[in-house]
Amino acid sequence: MGNETKKRAAQGPLTYSIPVAGGMAGLAKNASYAAARRGEIPVIKFGGKRRVPAIRWKRILAEGRDPSDAK
Repeated sequence: MGNETKKRAAQGPLTYSIPVAGGMAGLAKNASYAAARRGEIPVIKFGGKRRVPAIRWKRILAEGRDPSDAK
């Protein structure tokens, strides 16, 4: 594993699954998916997968603001 890869791994994931991100906000799995559909949890798409950008989600949770304000 190269130095850059080791640094990245130490910093944590770049994205979360929707249930994991929702769990960080105290939501259950189904509520997390519903929040993502409503745009309350920001998602990015990779083919058929939807992921939550870690940095953006952490910022939203830390600042307690609406995801639509965090573009």
